Amino acid sequence: MWGNVIVVLIFVILFCLRDMRKPIFFPPGPNWLPLIGSAYEVFNTIKHFKFYHLMWAELTGRYGPIVGLRLGRDRVVIVSGLESIREVYSKDEFDGRPDGFFFRMRSFDKRLGVVFTDGPNWDVQRRFSVKTLKSLGMGRTGMVNSLEKEAEEMIHHLRKLSRTQKVISMHNAFDISVLNSIWTLIAGKRFNLDDKKLEWIIETIHKSFRVIDMSGGVLNQFPPIRYVLPDKSGFATLLNLLRPLWIFLQDTIKSIKMKLELPDNPDCFIASYLRELKNDDRHSTFTNEQLLCLCLDLFQAGSETTSNTLGYGVAYILHHPEVVRKVHQELDSVVGRYRLPLLGDRPYLPYTEAVLCEIQRIANITPLAIAHRTLAPVQLSTFVIPKNTITMVSLYSLHMDKEYWGDPEVFRPERFLNETGDKLVNHEYFLPFGSGKRRCLGESLAKSSLFLFFTAFMHAFIVEPAEEGKLPELEGIDGITLSPCPYFVKLKERLI
Repeated sequence: MWGNVIVVLIFVILFCLRDMRKPIFFPPGPNWLPLIGSAYEVFNTIKHFKFYHLMWAELTGRYGPIVGLRLGRDRVVIVSGLESIREVYSKDEFDGRPDGFFFRMRSFDKRLGVVFTDGPNWDVQRRFSVKTLKSLGMGRTGMVNSLEKEAEEMIHHLRKLSRTQKVISMHNAFDISVLNSIWTLIAGKRFNLDDKKLEWIIETIHKSFRVIDMSGGVLNQFPPIRYVLPDKSGFATLLNLLRPLWIFLQDTIKSIKMKLELPDNPDCFIASYLRELKNDDRHSTFTNEQLLCLCLDLFQAGSETTSNTLGYGVAYILHHPEVVRKVHQELDSVVGRYRLPLLGDRPYLPYTEAVLCEIQRIANITPLAIAHRTLAPVQLSTFVIPKNTITMVSLYSLHMDKEYWGDPEVFRPERFLNETGDKLVNHEYFLPFGSGKRRCLGESLAKSSLFLFFTAFMHAFIVEPAEEGKLPELEGIDGITLSPCPYFVKLKERLI
């Protein structure tokens, strides 16, 4: 009996020692405990800093620009600083996406869509998506006309609200307009801005980004925890958020499929994909489930970041009335008072463009971008990153680098202008859409949407805090993306 106990103890000790051992040339970071890795230290640190990107920044301060740790069974590397981030974006070995329970949960326990997939199948689906969206007008005149009309509809809607309501919820005021900019391409139609049924869709999208951080959280490291702690692990919450989105998208696809053979059949992404499904020569990855997951990717990612940036933008300018005055002066001198801004006005509005860049920089909507996964062992600086290591790029470290920006915590649009203030300056430390092969495929749509919705809003209204002297909080809500805290404003029409 004692012999068996000793054998078990030796086995446990050897397992623990082996499990605590780091791969050779792995980046420095917190110690690894058996089974849980660095999870204990990470979760204690996040309790203190409240935001994941600040917790990663703290670890970077301790261990250097490349930090290695383990969460459960997952090896994780956090990369900060321009030199290291450039290296990650330039090497194909980092172009994978994380795999695991959390990342498969939203796609029926499979690797579907274009956000959390990689390899040849991802390449086929991404090329089809980009080609189709371009054919539907993304980045072209058709998209511009649609966005300009959407901006005009948004202003009409906000004018009606400002005449009937004393205060307006501003953190989500752009949501439906932004959603329409991508939904027009996906489904060939738009939502009415006063449609109350849409509130649950918008809120569901926002909540789904706040359940778990980009690493996948404890749910990805210990999937069985969903049986013991379904709510605290985020499993039940995320599943309850995904189900109605799946049903909504399935109903939309079914509706378009029924109209596909009609003379006035819809011209949209879903219709194009359904036609491809009928093609006998199609690639094996074209399936109904794949279509649903592609729509979910475009639907969520295409609306969340842009609407959050605009919500944050208004909050920041409320803190800086001198910026508002300069934007109004530039808009009035270039656009005049008898029409709304058009995308063609963009080159002549450098200060307004600089304000938008500064909003994106300081708000850091995607502070850690989307996680990568190493497809093979790869050298990063003097370290070796093993295959299947989750790699997260800290865009926050670039956007808030004190040595480069000088005063990154200060909202100062002039940093994006040349000395004469008439041209926009490109900064290598400014990467709101990432870089490399996995750069955001909707970048052109996002940039155009940000410009048109922001300039239309600024041109049409004077915005004031709901309560005098009470400015909106700028800290935000943590998650896969950062969201602005709820806040209300008074809108006054700018007279012609």
